[in-house]
Amino acid sequence: MTAITDRPASLEALVNDPRDVRIDVQALADQLLGPYAQLRREARAVAGNPDFQKIEGQPLAEHRERVLHQLRELAAHHDVLRAFPSHLGGADDHGGSLSRFEELVAGDPSLQIKAGVQWGLFASAILHLGTADHHERFLPTAMSVEVPGAFAMTETGHGSDVASIGTTATYDAATQEFVIHTPFRAAWKDYLGNAGQHGTAAVVFAQLVTAAPDQPAVNHGVHAFYVTIRDESGAWAPGVGGEDDGLKGGLNGIDNGRLHFDHVRVPRTSLLNRYGDVAVDGTYSSSISSPGRRFFTMLGTLVQGRVSLDGAAANASKMALAIAVTYANQRRQFAGAGSDEVVLMDYGQHQRRLLPLLAETYATTFAHEELLAAFDSVFSGRGDTPEGREDLETLAATLKPTSTWHAMNTIQTAREACGGAGYLAENRLVGLHQDMDVYVTFEGDNTVLYQLVAKRLLTDYARSLKVTGAGDVARHVAGRAADAAMHRTPLIRAVQTLADAGDARRSVGQLRDEASQRELLTDRVESMVADLANSLRPARKMAPAEAAALFNAHQHELIEAARAHAERVQWEAFTRGLAQVSDPATKQVLTWVRDLFGLQVIERHLAWYLINGRLSAGRARTVTSYIDRLLVRLRPHAQDLVDAFGYGPEHLRAPIASGAEQDRQDEARAYYRAQRASGDAPVPEKHHR
Repeated sequence: MTAITDRPASLEALVNDPRDVRIDVQALADQLLGPYAQLRREARAVAGNPDFQKIEGQPLAEHRERVLHQLRELAAHHDVLRAFPSHLGGADDHGGSLSRFEELVAGDPSLQIKAGVQWGLFASAILHLGTADHHERFLPTAMSVEVPGAFAMTETGHGSDVASIGTTATYDAATQEFVIHTPFRAAWKDYLGNAGQHGTAAVVFAQLVTAAPDQPAVNHGVHAFYVTIRDESGAWAPGVGGEDDGLKGGLNGIDNGRLHFDHVRVPRTSLLNRYGDVAVDGTYSSSISSPGRRFFTMLGTLVQGRVSLDGAAANASKMALAIAVTYANQRRQFAGAGSDEVVLMDYGQHQRRLLPLLAETYATTFAHEELLAAFDSVFSGRGDTPEGREDLETLAATLKPTSTWHAMNTIQTAREACGGAGYLAENRLVGLHQDMDVYVTFEGDNTVLYQLVAKRLLTDYARSLKVTGAGDVARHVAGRAADAAMHRTPLIRAVQTLADAGDARRSVGQLRDEASQRELLTDRVESMVADLANSLRPARKMAPAEAAALFNAHQHELIEAARAHAERVQWEAFTRGLAQVSDPATKQVLTWVRDLFGLQVIERHLAWYLINGRLSAGRARTVTSYIDRLLVRLRPHAQDLVDAFGYGPEHLRAPIASGAEQDRQDEARAYYRAQRASGDAPVPEKHHR
């Protein structure tokens, strides 16, 4: 392991008593807002306006109409079209657009997602998959919400497996039209925002089929088509039908629904043909010859949905923690050593529940800003290369599952930490949990996305080998075997034990060292990927069915490798963010927060580190003991750390985080103090003689 590095003396001097360290809350808040700080503040001002906020318990029909009205108000007055071309009223600002969009979750997640459907999916599909003609004909009304639109990709029978959807679009050269058809029930488009009630058009994804005379039909894969689905009165267009999804577990301000098509004819020019076109005579052409690469290129243009969900999930976690920590710093329960009851945040288990989640939320925030920067680089054109797009898609597939699962865990834990008060709708947590639940499965099911990440890790691993012959493979496998043997013998554990010499402080010194944490996190990822690659090597020589069975047998390991990679990505982003902090006291506290995040990841996977010989038993025990020490150090800063998220009462809208609980507690304490001072307090029975 790497030796401990010296910390700056100016920081070490602050460690003696954590209460002497004070965070520069405003500076930290500014850093967390990122490069789009002003745009985020403007969006938070909108989310803090009661006209754009969720009314808990509002009936479904009223909630839907309210959100549609809010959407149109956003389009008319609140700068939500920044991602679109400047000549159509946008600003060609992709990163800034998403930064504003993510903040709408503080007002009403239904509004955020309906805005995402309208502009991030429906209008963006027209922008990125269409050409100038489509932009001129379809974008203005999509941008203004004159035409509410649906994004008709998902089918009842195929969710994440878009390549296998059943809807077809067959070209009829005689009429120069495509015939859109859903041949069976499982091919119905499903769960579509705006499809249940409001949508009048949809971008429909279908298998594009052409057929020359006396030739077999050819399926060119999934393409997108602009299709009118309702007239202005709300009546279905000819051949189009559907159903309302009705009441859902959350996000009930959105009218999700199903669509089906019975030989619906649309003009040839309704094909969004940036990546594939059909001539008048039915001849298909594309600038991308490979069908697989063409498919992934088209879907890659829509990655912004995953990017924005990552940011929205981070914001939801921040709000839940701001509510729970504020309440825990005010709510008192059970008598302490003195006459007063103890605030919840002073209990060790309460710190164990909330502070590691707070650390992970900081890591999520720093990682999201890097994802947003990568997104803006690609979509602005500065970094728009095949490699840049591939990296962006992998990073989005890495972080979106991690942050959305984290948000669900955080909100639920915050709810439990607030007891019965957390279960009241007025305190936001149960509603936030319901609304965020679907984030883990839409815009790509989290488990499927992690599989994509793992496959990319395996691909990069294979590239790194630069194998030129069987001898190279053999040497590499032998090297991996030697490395595994070295770690799985007592040698490494013995070295750690001798280095620590029975002194827990030396173990702590190793574990809090930045280089040591990086080594432990990185080694786990690289070892898991290498082991997977070796296990899957036989698939290259197997029949397809056998190869698929082999991959299936290792699916869990694929998911775990991707998760380990995501945790490392977040830790690295946190570390880079930490380097940007200039105030010594803030930097010290954030270093503790970063260490808490890194060590809780290691603690979560202690079995792996022990089984694989990366940690001795003594050092493994020190992981938990040092986490406990970090929790004590961070306890005085919990409120400042959540205040730095920058959400005011108008965003949290939770009475238990408004100061009302503090007022109740102060009133109760004053009452009992007055009783004791006057001598009127009754004597407890156990003290009565």
